[in-house]
Amino acid sequence: MKRRLVLNTILLTGSSILMRCIGMAFQAWLVGRIGAAGIGLYQLVMSVELLCITFAVSGIRFAVTRLVSEEIGLGRPGGVGGAMARSAAYSLFFGCAAMTMLFLFSESIGFLWIGDARTVLSLRILSVGLPFISMSSVFSGYFTACGRVWKPALVHLIEQLIYVGLVALLLIRAPVGDIEKSCAAITTGATISDILSFVLMLGAYVSDRRRHSTEGERVPRLTARMLTVALPLAMSAYARSALSTLEHLLVPRGLKKAGFSADSSLAGYGVIQGMAMPVIAFPASLLLALAELIVPELTEAQVRGDRARISRIVSSLLEKTLLFSTAVAVLLFVFSDRLGNAIYRSDEAGRYIRLLAPLIPLIYVDLVTDGCLKGLGQQMWNMWINILDALCGVLLVYTLLPTYALTAYICIIYFNELLNFTLSFSRLLKVAKIRLFRYSPFSHPSA
Repeated sequence: MKRRLVLNTILLTGSSILMRCIGMAFQAWLVGRIGAAGIGLYQLVMSVELLCITFAVSGIRFAVTRLVSEEIGLGRPGGVGGAMARSAAYSLFFGCAAMTMLFLFSESIGFLWIGDARTVLSLRILSVGLPFISMSSVFSGYFTACGRVWKPALVHLIEQLIYVGLVALLLIRAPVGDIEKSCAAITTGATISDILSFVLMLGAYVSDRRRHSTEGERVPRLTARMLTVALPLAMSAYARSALSTLEHLLVPRGLKKAGFSADSSLAGYGVIQGMAMPVIAFPASLLLALAELIVPELTEAQVRGDRARISRIVSSLLEKTLLFSTAVAVLLFVFSDRLGNAIYRSDEAGRYIRLLAPLIPLIYVDLVTDGCLKGLGQQMWNMWINILDALCGVLLVYTLLPTYALTAYICIIYFNELLNFTLSFSRLLKVAKIRLFRYSPFSHPSA
């Protein structure tokens, strides 16, 4: 791999680990402050915000990375400015539209979708930050394509510190046991930090643009190329995010039908999604950087027709990911009880960490596989696979949770991860020659 990829991976990985450590410590403090039920309610609010962020971004982050990578790979730095101007206008339109819809329909979403009036205030607060999140995604995509990921990494670290500080100050003033005001305090801190993050990203971009020529030959079809990448991604992302959000909203409802009270259903959901899953995902910080940075590397190799390099990069990443994820799965399985008590002081959290630990190799390898598929222009296949995964999740949650409660939810998580991995990896085998280890069954006979 290029030296740039290695250095950027180290930088992004280091910042990601640091932010995850801060996030984990803060999450543990939140659990002690607002309880498992509060965490569950906050997770439901976040699931709705994720859907709105999906609409606000509408595929533009990856479109920027792809478009700028193509212009750099073809030796046309003058096209970068045109691509960024069009992307900024696109993101501003969708970001403002998302903000308007969430603010106007927050009561309907809180009462009818989530089924809890305590979420309305938090939804309105979060709506304000959507345009800023959308615009920041454009700059993030630009820096990824240019190979200067340390700039957004530094901005995100500052954003994380601001968020933690603001939420801590606001929660101290919120009445203990008042879940509605506690969630509002958290979302207020998140919105302010999103706005400040945009300001910092804008400053970093203005400074960085001096490195590139702003003049050059007129690049044809920039708008069409942007829309060709962004809109199909957006449409499929809408479907996937909507289904995923619906699945999360159905979990507490299904638990209520199974006999849980309102707060106990939120607590059960909160323990799995707000406590156990962050621990399962924490070591993936080492892979998130690779999954993101591999996109422009593979795109440039594909533009140049260097299939041998593509094969080497993909095979090496998958091999290392499999070894790493297997080791992590064993460690978390063995030390799950200690981790649950050390982080959350919860035996229940430790039990779910142990139950989910065997999934880690599938989750981590699938993460890297998705990054490889995006870099090779297979983003639509990737999105359709994710849509199918989310659709199955909704159907299974709706039919099984009212009868089998949390046991069914764990089984559904296993089924969805296995389905997603199988389909994604099968597609990658068709578009890239993969050689895993010396005697890999996936090796191409002529390779």
